Amino acid sequence: MYALGDLLSQAEPLLAPLVFDAISAKLAEQAGFKALYLGGGSLGYIKTVTEANLTPHDFIERAIDIRSVCNLPIILDGAGGWGDPMHLHRTIGLAEAAGFAAIELEDQLLPKRAHHHAGIEHIISRDLMVEKIREAVAARRDPDFLIIARTNATRSDSLDEALRRAQAYLDAGADILFVLPMNRDQITNIASAFSAPLMFMSMNGSFTAAGFSQQQLFEMGYHLIVDPTTPFLAMHKALRQSYDALAQGLVNPLLGGKGARLEQELVHESIDLEHLLEIERRTVEPGPK
Repeated sequence: MYALGDLLSQAEPLLAPLVFDAISAKLAEQAGFKALYLGGGSLGYIKTVTEANLTPHDFIERAIDIRSVCNLPIILDGAGGWGDPMHLHRTIGLAEAAGFAAIELEDQLLPKRAHHHAGIEHIISRDLMVEKIREAVAARRDPDFLIIARTNATRSDSLDEALRRAQAYLDAGADILFVLPMNRDQITNIASAFSAPLMFMSMNGSFTAAGFSQQQLFEMGYHLIVDPTTPFLAMHKALRQSYDALAQGLVNPLLGGKGARLEQELVHESIDLEHLLEIERRTVEPGPK
């Protein structure tokens, strides 16, 4: 397994899709992805709350499940780090112990508010966030563990303020910058302002944005491209349609005909059921060897 920094140094963009449990991580791995993103927004929805209601242990438990079956590096959506500069030491320690490869930290008020989902930001002071980044850097024990500094100041203030904040976070030791762009011009302006690796978050169901291809984003400096929502929305739609069909006594539209049997076989492949059966045949199941 490559360290996340090694993957980011390759001559192509690193694409990290949302995962939220072990089976989604295995499916992403089977699809060929080299890194994963455990996002707060979707994990909050899965728990039928918002990311503002989550605790570090909600992520830690998921990460342990994922890491037990998948070696791909996982990026943790660490929101505001669950505390002030002092608290960052425990947050980073937990993240490293759970096997995360990086943490994304944003300059949001804590406790975080659900209004973030409605586009209303509550941003802490630049100076306080600088101290949080410094302490996150100081707390890490693994030099390969990366700190991603995020600001949404483009939405609450201005692009200029967002750029000033990002530069300050970079100076404080952040490894990657994530400045949320509001339009195509800001995507370009943010990229031209920094030589450090940038993270881009795609929200349109693919790893492209505002007419820019993956390669174009990479050439601009966006080495890490994350999709934080598409797999969850696809799962939500599939479950909604499945339950609606069951309630109406209909055949599930996604599993008609032999679809259910085929999908069950694919599930067994995803969890490598044959490997587990082979262990039992060798050890505890009677019969000819």
